[in-house]
Amino acid sequence: MAYKKKDFYDEEVTSSISEMFSGMINTLGEDASREGLVKTPERAAKAMQFLTQGYQQDAGAILKSALFKEDYNEMVVVKDIELYSLCEHHLLPFFGKAHVAYIPNGYVVGLSKIPRVIDVFARRLQVQERLTHEILHAIDGTLKPHGVAVVIEAAHMCMMMRGVQKQNSSTTTSAFTGAFCNIETRNEFLSLISAKLR
Repeated sequence: MAYKKKDFYDEEVTSSISEMFSGMINTLGEDASREGLVKTPERAAKAMQFLTQGYQQDAGAILKSALFKEDYNEMVVVKDIELYSLCEHHLLPFFGKAHVAYIPNGYVVGLSKIPRVIDVFARRLQVQERLTHEILHAIDGTLKPHGVAVVIEAAHMCMMMRGVQKQNSSTTTSAFTGAFCNIETRNEFLSLISAKLR
């Protein structure tokens, strides 16, 4: 019996995007009806819906679903969180790691929720600078902590595959609020994300 994967996508959206991909493939000089490409428009349409699903998600609701009252006011760091996003200028991927810290102010959040918040904003058409601030503001606005820090390191395919074609370049962005505006606290965070603790 042949394997059949079940996907759950909006059929109307999938059909509309598929037609666009089919037209693009033909316009580029290929034949969208040939065997190797006949299912590509639908696959690409579903991929685009997956890669932009963050538009239908609420970062604040995710964080609020796992808030716990806790008398802990030291730094909480979640580092090396993989992220994948699409550059809004060329629709090419950029990918790398995010490092997030916050200092609780009466509440802590379930650790898995921080990577989920990153995915909410990464799975939209993005620029790295805005992505960094959106993650920061979502955590700061929902948890109301003493401070939040976000650092993202990413490689951009729009720089690697086209344009300047610099394969070894990477981009680092950062944003800080509250206690992390203090240079000593910020340096502690930067030291922790640079350390190899294993």
